[in-house]
Amino acid sequence: MFYITKTPKWVKKLFVHSIWDMPQAEKAIYLTFDDGPHQQVTPFVLEELGKYNAKATFFCVGKNVVENPLLYNRILEEGHAVGNHTYDHLDGWKTENELYLANIEKAKKYIDSNLFRPPYGRITRNQHKELTGQHVPFKIVMWSVLSGDFDVRITPEQCCKNVLKNTKSGSVVVFHDSDKANERMRFALPVVLKYFSEKGYVFKKITGDA
Repeated sequence: MFYITKTPKWVKKLFVHSIWDMPQAEKAIYLTFDDGPHQQVTPFVLEELGKYNAKATFFCVGKNVVENPLLYNRILEEGHAVGNHTYDHLDGWKTENELYLANIEKAKKYIDSNLFRPPYGRITRNQHKELTGQHVPFKIVMWSVLSGDFDVRITPEQCCKNVLKNTKSGSVVVFHDSDKANERMRFALPVVLKYFSEKGYVFKKITGDA
């Protein structure tokens, strides 16, 4: 499994109309959580965020919203943002355009947001064009920092280091509220929140008008 923890400029140029970073005008960091809501993991995330009055953006899988509607509502009630992450966590590179777009529309019935993050970060140019060209266009949100919490080969400490080393003002950071990422995310998130809060940063959500 190959991935880059800090997204280089040349990668960002592949999809220049995606959101990779947020403005650096203030000391703000944008935490994002993919693949939930998850019955055990998402409550932990919400509780940790609440300790610092931190806001985040949750890119939800449609079928998980259907299975956990109360958790989805709790995310919104606590002031966080949500985004579409397809209904079945589809890989855009391996899915025909028509099926991929239909899956996103299916998720849209349950996820009220014009933010979209492609699972695995995999989306074709045609899919991207279709989503951003709609009457109410999607905002495609990628990232500038990958925690690597999904990588079972790394330690929780390394996951934490990936974020602390590469995050700065305006960074969009990826964590996951999922079974696979749980051990590493549970270790890293409290440390990240404490470290950057003590340095005067705030944690903000990404909005549809980003």
